[in-house]
Amino acid sequence: MKQQIYRFFIELTNKRWSSNLIGKYTCSSVSKPMIRPFIKAYQINEKEMEHPIEDYQTLHDFFIRTLSSEVRKINYGADHVVSPVDAKLAEAGKITKGREFLVKGKTYSLQEMLGSEEKAKVYEDGIFLVLYLSPAHYHRIHSPVDGEVIDRWVLGRHSYPVNSQGLKYGKAPLSKNYRDITELKHKHGQMAVVKVGAMFVNAIERTHENLFWKQGEEVAYFNFGSTVVLLFEKDFFQLDPHVTIPCEVKVGERLGQLLDHN
Repeated sequence: MKQQIYRFFIELTNKRWSSNLIGKYTCSSVSKPMIRPFIKAYQINEKEMEHPIEDYQTLHDFFIRTLSSEVRKINYGADHVVSPVDAKLAEAGKITKGREFLVKGKTYSLQEMLGSEEKAKVYEDGIFLVLYLSPAHYHRIHSPVDGEVIDRWVLGRHSYPVNSQGLKYGKAPLSKNYRDITELKHKHGQMAVVKVGAMFVNAIERTHENLFWKQGEEVAYFNFGSTVVLLFEKDFFQLDPHVTIPCEVKVGERLGQLLDHN
């Protein structure tokens, strides 16, 4: 019953008119007085921001804020996989031979997430990581590795919550929400970076269309709290022993390493 009630209200509110209304408000100067209460509510560290609060004219401008260059250090390394976002590393695990994985007790189809059986087959028996961004987090996305872009595509129309309640009671939001997917060829193989839209606001803005991603460089940003899913081929990634699940991570922190099978 709780799940049915949750889904009813989400379906009721997640419509084009409500999304447009929220988008217009956050992009309007009328929302500027909400910036300071937002900072206070989410205990955002103002010292990390590149610009002073006064420079932001709308809540949207503040939400996609940039940080001072010195506050995020990239743990560079040819075999390193670093966090692409400031986020909660909520889940990590094995993708089954049936190309499925488990998040918050819910089974997800990799084929549905990627929109292709051929794409899903690449990551069969591989590893997945789920990085959840709350409204409090910095919302710029950076490259986890040095890699050549071998494919990119967009799927989905609507987006539902990707917080704990959304993952528990929603209709598989990680594989149904609006998502912008990039596949990268790295030093030893390939991986996928799945950027998942959140409730109300689908927009995921790419900051460039380059065919090569340099580790740590900014590649996109979210217009609302959301999720990044990283997918690795079988036996090509190992999570670092010091990384516990769940845990808070920052852009550039090492999550694990790429494995060489040549």
